[in-house]
This record gives sequence, C-alpha cells and structure tokens, in this order.
Amino acid sequence: MLITLEGIEGSGKTTQINYIAAHLKDLGHECVITKEPGGTVIGGKIRSILLDPENKSIDPLAELLLYAADRVQHIKEFIAPALESGKIVICDRFCDSTTVYQGFTRGVDIDLIHQLNKLVLKGVEPDITFILDLPPELGLERAWNQINNGSRSVMETRFEKEKLCFHENVRKGYLKLAKKEPDRFVVIDASVEEALVREAIIGKLKEFLILRKM
Repeated sequence: MLITLEGIEGSGKTTQINYIAAHLKDLGHECVITKEPGGTVIGGKIRSILLDPENKSIDPLAELLLYAADRVQHIKEFIAPALESGKIVICDRFCDSTTVYQGFTRGVDIDLIHQLNKLVLKGVEPDITFILDLPPELGLERAWNQINNGSRSVMETRFEKEKLCFHENVRKGYLKLAKKEPDRFVVIDASVEEALVREAIIGKLKEFLILRKM
C-alpha cells in the first residue's frame, strides 16, 4: 500500500508522516518513510538542484523533467521493491505534486504531465492521499520560522521564495484534484494545532484500513 502526503510549504507533512508510521507500526504493519524529491542517493542530487534558491531561472519544462527523473529512480530503487515485499510505503510528496506545481501552477500542459506520469509510474499509484490544507500565509510563516531556527535548510528555499499568488494557486490546484478524486484524496485542515491534525489523519486512516480489511 502506498500512502502519500501533499500540501503547500509549511503544511506539516514531514511532522505528520512520522505519526502515521508510528500508528501503522503499533498495528503490526511494516512500513517505510520516504520523500520526493530525494528519496534515493541520485534523487538527493536532483533535489539539490530543484530546491536551490539560486536556480530560480530554471525552465518549467526542465523542472518537470527533473522531478520525473527523480521519480523514476525512486520507484525503481525504493518504492517498488518495498511494495513488492509487502511493506506500506508512506511518501512525503509524489506524482500529485507534479500535476499541481508544474501543471496547474507553472502552466505546463496537463496532458503532457499525465503522459509522463503514465510512463514513469508504471502502475504505481497512491492508495490514499492526505492533503494538508491551510492558508498560504500561515504555511509560509511556519516554513520560514523553521528555516530561521535551523530546523530546515536555507539551501532548499526556492519554492518558499515564490510570490504569495504562486502558493495560492498551488493550494487551489490541490483542492481541485481532491474534488475530482474524492475516493482517494482526504483533505485535512492543517491550520489547527498539530495534535488536532494528527487526530484527524489517524481517524481517516483507521476508516481506510477498515475498508481495506487491514
């Protein structure tokens, strides 16, 4: 099973993913945590290019193809083997980020992105996706607080430095996806306290696992 978390910068994905893993382990499930970009050694090098604030002039198509390259390596080297061995994979960002950031927000042709995803994913798709939703102003405030206190790298701030309208469009893009696929996406209010976000996610996850008889 593949569980993914999506959301704007500062939405709390990295924090909540650890709670999900702990809950699944308590239930006796073997699970692994990963992320995009950077879930492999090669992916880490791609990540350094994509998130470096000095690379603000990168072309949207080049950006798209770098994310695709990261995902090809990630699936082949990490995700597919873990799924085949029966593990639950929990991923911080996945293919929906590409649709939202490079498609809805950057303006790359959506059909092209769908074709590329089909080529890259080879049938590996999320079973459930949590969208941590909150106003961009709040997300950016949280993100920059983490950057300024040293808990996040200043070398990975290319997206945090985008204009507010960019982040507003990202949020709209995620909500658009959730509306199109309500059976897969679960929108969580991430503007509230961390503990309340955790409770909401775990509650929805329990419902999902019951439906899957897990």
